[in-house]
Amino acid sequence: MMVCAQDSQLTAHRSLLTAQIAPMLAYSSPPFDSPRHLFEIKWDGTRCLLFFQNQGIRLQNRRLQDITPRYPDLAGLHRQLNGRNAILDGELVVLSEGRADFRKLQQREQVADPMKVELVAQKLPATYIVFDVLYRNDEPCLHLPLSRRKEILADLLEESAQMVESGYIEARGLSFYREAVARGLEGVMAKALDSPYLIGKRSRHWLKIKPRGKAICFIAGYSEGQGARAESFGSLALATRDEQGWRFRGMVGSGFNDAELQQIKTRLSALEQKSPVVPLDETPQGITWVKPELRCEVTFQEETPRGHFRAPAFIRLIE
Repeated sequence: MMVCAQDSQLTAHRSLLTAQIAPMLAYSSPPFDSPRHLFEIKWDGTRCLLFFQNQGIRLQNRRLQDITPRYPDLAGLHRQLNGRNAILDGELVVLSEGRADFRKLQQREQVADPMKVELVAQKLPATYIVFDVLYRNDEPCLHLPLSRRKEILADLLEESAQMVESGYIEARGLSFYREAVARGLEGVMAKALDSPYLIGKRSRHWLKIKPRGKAICFIAGYSEGQGARAESFGSLALATRDEQGWRFRGMVGSGFNDAELQQIKTRLSALEQKSPVVPLDETPQGITWVKPELRCEVTFQEETPRGHFRAPAFIRLIE
């Protein structure tokens, strides 16, 4: 029934260039081998669905926003597609020495002025890396197994510097993961060969496998909780200290259980102070600052140019 409903969701749209479809999402996993899975690079970019119809394209990000105007250099991608129409899933990246450079992509994402968009597109050309096909030639592909969708994608796509198909291997996930990490890539995706495409659903058919760093941080403040967290907090302000002094590391809002939320809030309430102990380029809004007496351990994906932790998650308090 799920697949039939998804097929109807596609065929109900008269124009693919105005459709809004949420991409399929993955769960996290440690690395593994499996003859029932394929393994491909997890590209560090912007998730993007490409809608192709009537010799035109539209690019949509994960938040269902039309981002086509940001990428004038990709306006001709329809010339690389064999067919009347299609919906593709992939990742927009800016490549540097064969690796996706997220910082350079952010430079593109932050430009809105049309003249500046053209200039940055010339300086930092984008590549669309395609890994799935949802629709082709008036027919939904969602119900087909991933192995078949990969065959359709190979027949559909003519590669160039602007659009390429994501390569993959089958079965040997552990060695593929180790090689990806050694090359400084973001990680690996594992996908079941027999899996359908589930619009807008997070499924264990798809698994993301990424290395993460760890750090011991001081808790320098907290934000007000909303909804189910109204009685505790939303996120914690993190800081580290070395011979140069205090350094703000950003906010962590995931990884807590209910008991930890209450315990940490109670202890922080007794440590409140008016100003932050850490120097800040910009003062975050809505933060209650505290004396940095409590420490916690967090994991994170990487450090941003400002020294903040990207995608941090709480592990435990350090007593």
